[in-house]
Amino acid sequence: MDQTRQTPRVGATASRSRLVTRRDIELFTEISGDRNPLHYDAEAAARTRFGGIMVQGGVSTAVLNAVVAEELPGPGSVFLQLDVRFRAPVRPGDVITGSVEVTSARADKPITELAVRVTRDDGVVAVEGTAVTWTEPLA
Repeated sequence: MDQTRQTPRVGATASRSRLVTRRDIELFTEISGDRNPLHYDAEAAARTRFGGIMVQGGVSTAVLNAVVAEELPGPGSVFLQLDVRFRAPVRPGDVITGSVEVTSARADKPITELAVRVTRDDGVVAVEGTAVTWTEPLA
């Protein structure tokens, strides 16, 4: 088995986009049990500072899992730490883009530090923060 790996280059970036739907809210509820009225009750949600229905935070950040596992650092990668701030709501119908940028990478261990961000299609940053990943060799 080949255990060699390339250390990600500081400054390398990757991103992935997806359309968020009401079905995402339903699927996340099935997984998590999160039935918060902010995700389902349009009238109640409209009266809040958020101004309407929004998807769960786990739906908003899930695109980051896909970027990390599929793009950068890539297959075999898992989060060791994820520290994010939710800055704006994501709503059904939004196209969100999860982006990562390598801020440091260890040569002695498969540990990579990332700046992470989720941006809505209107340019508003919905989520931002940092992450630390471990990449297990799969070959």
